[in-house]
Amino acid sequence: MADEPNLDASTPTVEATPTETRKRRSPAKRKDAAEAVAKKAAGETSAVSSPKSRRHTESEKAEKVAEIERRLREGSTLKAAAKDAGISDQTFYQWKRATPSSGVQAAVSAPEKDGLADLVELEAENVRLRGLLAEKLRTENTALRKKLGLA
Repeated sequence: MADEPNLDASTPTVEATPTETRKRRSPAKRKDAAEAVAKKAAGETSAVSSPKSRRHTESEKAEKVAEIERRLREGSTLKAAAKDAGISDQTFYQWKRATPSSGVQAAVSAPEKDGLADLVELEAENVRLRGLLAEKLRTENTALRKKLGLA
């Protein structure tokens, strides 16, 4: 009697087979999943699985930056000009920083040519200012000595 389960007459006995308790996937889902894995392994991409790539060439970037700058000179707002160009205003700033205009390049290269002359001029001004400071400190020093009675 020890091997018999402790069941009373009111509990029904149900025997379950192992196949009834497992859930099964439909064959179509397995086939689609297998095709997706095969495409991925082959290097194919579907339009649904990967987002659209928005890469612009350098010439396209320069054209859009120039177009936005032209619209800004005409009085348009940055947000409106960038929206019409199809980019965000932050993208405009990044592209503008990455591709400086020709006016900025000319302004940067001009001081480099006169760098030595500027350096000589700055050194001369530095000497002049040091002399003025030394003169001022001498006068203050003598005034303090007189007040203290040391002179």
